[in-house]
Amino acid sequence: MSPVVDLIFGLIRRLLPRSLQPWGEAAIQEARSTTRPGEALAFALGCLSWAVRESIRHQFSRLTPQRETPVNFMDRIGPRLAAVACGVGAIGLGLLYMSAGGAPVRYLMMNAAALMFGLVILCILALADRRSHLSAGPVNLLLGLALLAVSLWGLTADGVTRWVALGPLVLQPGLMIVPLMAVLFARSRDRLSLAGVSVAALALALQPDRGMAGALAAGLTVLAFTRPGRTTLTAAAAAVIGLGATLAQADPSPAVPFVDRILYSSFAVHPLAGAAVLLGSALLVLPALAARRLGGIEQSAGVVFGVVWAALVAAAALGNYPTPLVGYGGSAIVGYMLSLVVFPRRAPQPAQVPVAAAPKARDEGPLLCAGPT
Repeated sequence: MSPVVDLIFGLIRRLLPRSLQPWGEAAIQEARSTTRPGEALAFALGCLSWAVRESIRHQFSRLTPQRETPVNFMDRIGPRLAAVACGVGAIGLGLLYMSAGGAPVRYLMMNAAALMFGLVILCILALADRRSHLSAGPVNLLLGLALLAVSLWGLTADGVTRWVALGPLVLQPGLMIVPLMAVLFARSRDRLSLAGVSVAALALALQPDRGMAGALAAGLTVLAFTRPGRTTLTAAAAAVIGLGATLAQADPSPAVPFVDRILYSSFAVHPLAGAAVLLGSALLVLPALAARRLGGIEQSAGVVFGVVWAALVAAAALGNYPTPLVGYGGSAIVGYMLSLVVFPRRAPQPAQVPVAAAPKARDEGPLLCAGPT
């Protein structure tokens, strides 16, 4: 095995609890039998991910009192904080890739600053949501009109109009607000919210922006299948029509280093850099798995969140579109943090099942004894 694979399996040995050490040794033997270095490295990284999860589960199980129901990691910290942790992890892996690839230091600083800004805005939105001041209808309509204004009067490059300049900063508002609009619509499907996402679909068609239009169409189509109704079907139809309009237009935007196509170019830097980019791309979709434990509108919003960001990763793999979080670009980082507002702060508590009371000992009659007295 290569020294890198040996190092990874040494870390796995340290992470695994004693009961799983035989599994770790078997995995090492499997890796040694692999002749191709790339396969051995991929296998080792997969084993490391599993070992980290099992180590965390083991540590928390030791902290859980024996007579209490075990609580998993996400229940302890809450779905929203767990989702933030996934986003921070993905951004951190992206910073490692850019540093290894020789990206300018200002790229790293801009992504870190975008993370801080996104967290601050997320706290503000969460506070407004807790006080019932975050109404999806007016917010979505306002955001849709803002995106339409960008399409009409924003910065144009190579025949594409999707950016706004704030001094030295060039932002892509679509990445910042479309994911938030999609999850807010999933949570509150009223007429104003429908009007907002319809205007957003029109704006993306005018830019044109196939990546964002595809993400919006994917999210709303899944919502229409899971929550069928006149409003969701209308929104999905508007988004699909907008996507069709973008596909009918040329999009000659060239690939930008450390922004586009990095799902492939990162492996030219180093295989570990490529693995970091792939792992970061998987991490940013991971919070959607928490939707299984949620209910009602929160579950719908969580599913739409996962579909939208998975579609953006797919768009980055298929064309010259920004790779969210792991590549250079603060707009996607801010947009990701904003869309986390739909995740609840605390996990829903399972219903307590009453335990049948043990029968009381009778005072009369002899006590039964097992064995000699």
